[in-house]
This record gives sequence, C-alpha cells and structure tokens, in this order.
Amino acid sequence: MQKIISILILTISFVFMGVSSVNAVGGYGWGYKKNSDNEIPEVGKYGDMLNKYDAFYVDDSGDKSIYLTFDNGYEEGYTKDVLDVLKQEDVPATFFVTGHYVKEEPKLVKRMVDDGHIIGNHSYHHPDFTIMRKAEIKKELDDLEKAVAAVSDQKELQYLRPPRGIFSENTLKWTNELGYTHIFWSLAFKDWHTGNQKGWKYAYDQIMDQIHPGAIVLLHAVSSDNAEALEKVIIDLKKQDYTFKSLDDLVFKDQLSDAIFGI
Repeated sequence: MQKIISILILTISFVFMGVSSVNAVGGYGWGYKKNSDNEIPEVGKYGDMLNKYDAFYVDDSGDKSIYLTFDNGYEEGYTKDVLDVLKQEDVPATFFVTGHYVKEEPKLVKRMVDDGHIIGNHSYHHPDFTIMRKAEIKKELDDLEKAVAAVSDQKELQYLRPPRGIFSENTLKWTNELGYTHIFWSLAFKDWHTGNQKGWKYAYDQIMDQIHPGAIVLLHAVSSDNAEALEKVIIDLKKQDYTFKSLDDLVFKDQLSDAIFGI
C-alpha cells in the first residue's frame, strides 16, 4: 500500500512543476501556469504537442463546461460517496483506473459504468511510458482494458491519462495510433495525501479559485476533503451557469468543429 501511495504522490507532483519540466530520458512532466482569474491556464509548448496528436487538457471553446475526472489507483473508502453525489446531482465523470484498482475494487468499477460514467485507462501497472517501447505500452493498455471488460459492461477504453503525468512526443504519437485520446487537466491541487487532509473547505476553495470555462478537473477519490466538498462544488458551480459534461461530449464537439470549420 505504501508503495502505491508513493507512486500516486509522484504522479500528481508533476502538476506543480513548471511547463518546462523534463525527465532524464526526454519525457515531460505535465504542468501549467496556474491562475485564479477564471481563465484557461497557459501550458506553453505543450499546447502544440497536444493539438498535433488530438490530445486534450481543456475545452477551449469558451463554453462554461466542466469535465470531472478522477484518478483511482487504490481505494480509501470514499469513492462510494463520490458516486452517490454524482448520481444525486446527475453529473457525469471519468474515472482513470489502474490494474490494481480493478483487481481490488471490481464492484466499484462496475458501479461506475452502471451509473453512466466512463472508465479511462491509467495503465495496468502504472509505469513510465517514456522509457518503454510501443509494444510494451500497448500491452499495459490492453491488459487494463481486458480487466475492465471482465468486471463491467464497458468493453473498450478510449481515454488515456499517462502514468505519473509523464509523456513525450513518442508516447503521444504511439497511443494516438493505438486509438487512444490523451486527457491531461487544467485544474488540480494537492489532494492525494491521505494523511494531510485539510477539511472540505480547502478542497472547495481550491476548485472555486481555479475554475474556468472548459476546465478538465483532476481529483483523487482517496481524498476525504474531495468527497465532502463535491456536492457543494457542483451545486455552486451550477448556480454560476456551469454545465457538467462528459469527455465524450468534449471529443464530439471538437470533431464537429473540425468538420464545420476545417481546423
């Protein structure tokens, strides 16, 4: 368990690095320039790379849409509460899961799908894709897809969040060729440390301070703060005329825009 927690901490720590962070073998750690003025954060050169391979970190249409995503590597007992709130408020979400999570929590994975949410691929073993060959990456993704299909009615996975938030041009290219859509994020905060939760108001304030039209929000379901804040966040954002959409809506809108405007 401690090893899993350490890996997850490493994963999200890249959120707080600058957009120029590079690992030893030439991969990049996802990052962006935070702001609190309700505008889309800057990602520098990453934006062009993502556009080249049909990847997303935000909906840049200007619509007041929000896309909730959760990374689930292990379970702390709060995912049921999260699912209950999402169902009550009729809000869709995407859960990026690992092989460990599917193996340990098949009933929760099944419920995610049964409730109308999307399961995303976070790989089976959570490795660094940038030091792997294409065939090795494919096996990681295939194994996770098979595991999800074995416990739920979702038989194919379309969306991918790279393990540890690390990517390279090759990993973007290869996974795009494998039929996956990379999903990064434009809003996140330090929510994964289960031993250092700060109360629901902290989570609420972090989300509300960073929110912006088109936000892809990354949360962790291991956070008691998130579970307690989620209902109020959703209700208050709805009052601000935000609409919660699924990643399928985002991709369809992008494809429609391409078809109409040829961009």
